[in-house]
Amino acid sequence: MKAFLREALEAVEAAGLRRALHPLTSPQGREIVIDGAKVLNFCSNDYLALAGDPRLAEAAAGAAQGYGFGAGAARLVCGNAGEHEALERELAQVKHTEAALLFNCGYMANTGIIPSLVGRGDAIFADKLNHASLVDGAVLSRADFYRYPHGRMDVLEAMLKKTGDVRRKLIVTDTVFSMDGDVAPLAELVVLARKYEAWLMVDEAHAFGVLGPTGGGLVEATGTGDRVAVQMGTLSKAAGSYGAYVAGSRDLRDFLINTARSFIYTTGLPPAVSAASRMALKLMAHEPWRRTVLLENARKMRTALQGAGFDTLASSTPIIPVMVGDACRAKDISCKLLLRGIFAAAIRPPTVPVATARLRITVTAAHTDADIARCVEALKDVS
Repeated sequence: MKAFLREALEAVEAAGLRRALHPLTSPQGREIVIDGAKVLNFCSNDYLALAGDPRLAEAAAGAAQGYGFGAGAARLVCGNAGEHEALERELAQVKHTEAALLFNCGYMANTGIIPSLVGRGDAIFADKLNHASLVDGAVLSRADFYRYPHGRMDVLEAMLKKTGDVRRKLIVTDTVFSMDGDVAPLAELVVLARKYEAWLMVDEAHAFGVLGPTGGGLVEATGTGDRVAVQMGTLSKAAGSYGAYVAGSRDLRDFLINTARSFIYTTGLPPAVSAASRMALKLMAHEPWRRTVLLENARKMRTALQGAGFDTLASSTPIIPVMVGDACRAKDISCKLLLRGIFAAAIRPPTVPVATARLRITVTAAHTDADIARCVEALKDVS
């Protein structure tokens, strides 16, 4: 095994695809300490700058005093804390649904929800740029799996037409695509789902807290909530906490409690984590300026990057790709930026398709105009 592992790692290194962990020794924020150096952070998903907010830590500490830390067991055994159920009720209110159910993370949510809803004899239709967890959930389901080119509703419709005799049909999409920063054509997806009697499931991981009048996501922003059967999202990005949820009907919640293996067979989230998430929801509601500043920062960064000649694809969100192409070059640019005090990770295959390596620039509500200017100037210098 030792020889195999060494050869595999050498091949990954030669292709410019080897990854390494960077030790972080500070809270999340616009500035972080990584590898012992203070740098501007332009690769976090902490969109609303809540991960380091002391109010979340205080809420978690208070719950830990009351409940202890660990949940102790699966929620169906004796690990169902009051904080879990309170958070679920509050998530349902934010998402304007009858109910919600917590999962321990987004990956566990998607690999639990999809195989519960469909299986052999059914069909799943998915955007090719969907997150890996949606892909893996589809594979685990054993349903027939069809992937349409990114955003191509004409191809999706052709696929749906050809599978008219399928028992159950599920369309699955990210609402904000995590590496391109663009949004799904949700209004068109809703129409196709209704026309071909398919269920529609959306992953709002990068939209929750960011889009919509109250941060309810792209579903809220487009007013399509009553036509989306399954709304999944995470609490680890804009909410600055941890965990995931599915929002929908009461029957959906009860069904998943009884069928989703990644819910049934795992210990519940620590109650303190749920308490931090509840505080994040309050701040999302009471401090809407965070979304306003975030989206304005994203506009400023996109405009500046495009003005400097960088290709940012069709990004319209705080996720802004800077296309490079070659994986080794993307890694080199990222390393040079880090030496200049700018942390912007290189995203390389297999996370993105071959020859589409990029820097994935993200902004938050905490970044300043000076931060944005500094990032763009550094990119110009090292590219």
